[in-house]
Amino acid sequence: MEFQNLMIIALGAIFINNFIFSRFLGICPYIGVSKQLDSAIGMGMAVVFVMTLASAVTWLVDHYLLSPLPINVFYRLLTLQQPPDLVFLRTIAFILVIAALVQFVEMVVQKISPSLYNALGIYLPLITTNCAILGVAILNVDTQYSFIESIVHGFSAGVGFTLALILMAGIRERLELAEIPKSLQGIPIAFIMAGLMAMAFLGFSGLKIGM
Repeated sequence: MEFQNLMIIALGAIFINNFIFSRFLGICPYIGVSKQLDSAIGMGMAVVFVMTLASAVTWLVDHYLLSPLPINVFYRLLTLQQPPDLVFLRTIAFILVIAALVQFVEMVVQKISPSLYNALGIYLPLITTNCAILGVAILNVDTQYSFIESIVHGFSAGVGFTLALILMAGIRERLELAEIPKSLQGIPIAFIMAGLMAMAFLGFSGLKIGM
């Protein structure tokens, strides 16, 4: 039953509730990095890594530092009081965690693949402000996912993000060879294709997953 729940979460995050086509989060890197397939794959891998780690770390931060759970026995023994509710710091704490993870990814990419680092450009550090990363962390808490479920949801959301990037990059590379009216070249045709892809992914919402 646990495996079935994880599969439902994974398929839902990739296809049904895709963060780009369904929740409309992360549109900026989706349009900006999807010009070439290589850069789209690199950005997708970075987003998967950051989303997965951010889901794990933010879940731990929320449950063991921000929420007043009985597990904070040390605070209760020292002060003889109930641990304070620090949930109002959730957004700030999550952003700090995501920023630290993105800095780590940026250093690794710059060291391992300087060409990919240059291709991603400003969009790599912009993962810090990518609302999809923060969105998956907040959704994990609001949906009350367990630790494992949060990791699966974060990883699957990253896979869905990567899938959208790769599909768009493949289409835009082919559009470079097509005869497109001048008024639609560049960003306009990209938004039109994004809308058509969102409509296509909307078909997955009719799937009935589970028992």
